[in-house]
Amino acid sequence: MALSLAIITFAQDEQPQGWSHKGNIGLNFGQSSYTNWAAGGQNSINWQGLFNYGIFYLKDNFKWDNTLTTSLGYSYFNFKQKPIKTDDKIEFTSLAGLKASEHLNYAAELAFRSQFAKGWNYEVDSTVHYISKFLAPAYISLGLGVEWVPNPHFSLYFSPITGRVTIVNDDYLASIGAFGVNSLDANDTTQHAKNAKVRYEFGARAVAKFQYPLAKNIDFNSKLELFSNYLNHPERIDVDWQNMLVLKVNDWLNCNVATHLIYDYDIPFYGDDGLKIEGSKVQFKEVLAIGFMVNLK
Repeated sequence: MALSLAIITFAQDEQPQGWSHKGNIGLNFGQSSYTNWAAGGQNSINWQGLFNYGIFYLKDNFKWDNTLTTSLGYSYFNFKQKPIKTDDKIEFTSLAGLKASEHLNYAAELAFRSQFAKGWNYEVDSTVHYISKFLAPAYISLGLGVEWVPNPHFSLYFSPITGRVTIVNDDYLASIGAFGVNSLDANDTTQHAKNAKVRYEFGARAVAKFQYPLAKNIDFNSKLELFSNYLNHPERIDVDWQNMLVLKVNDWLNCNVATHLIYDYDIPFYGDDGLKIEGSKVQFKEVLAIGFMVNLK
């Protein structure tokens, strides 16, 4: 069993004036063991940790919401070999809003997304050619727009003016054009590595968040993010869609089913021979996790 949590959102409860904060910290484990098992199987130990926190400020018609979502998980099939990474995420958003009407705010949002550790294509190798690492990639978005909050369960942020930067802070990954940055030309001595490690985009961004209690002790969270680059094929919409179903056993024990779908035309994929193939693919992850979670207030 792989362990992961795709998304944590904070409920849109009635926010008090001034500063407030809330979050949670969790740890999930999974284990399987086989001895003389005729049907076959492989021993494994899995773990995944997460930390999510939000700091909020409200003063009359002005609000400032800051949220941090992190997770990291590994599976061990053989302690003499490297573990397999099952989850790795750093997401930070900061949104400042000024009330325009009862349900509408003028808003500016800064968003950052990256990961903690190196990632590998385990079908090819897990010792030489890593495919990601901290700040490779990293995505930074800054935009101006409006936020619509019609009820405590749903919010929609739309920014027709958004700048987005993709950072690949690694010479090897930048040299092969990973995550849409321009690959380095070894024969071009005028090209600087720093220019090939960054990709700039300007376009429109929309983020929809939904949180609803389906039943007692069952919560559903969803976050859909869309981005269109005005400067290069605006019809190619980048999609990042995260969903999580949370079943609460008690105050500290949870069962979670999470999915994460990503589509980005500019992210190249590689075959088993390590050569780049043209086109794009839909990325999808589904995970079941059981573990401990404690609310922080």
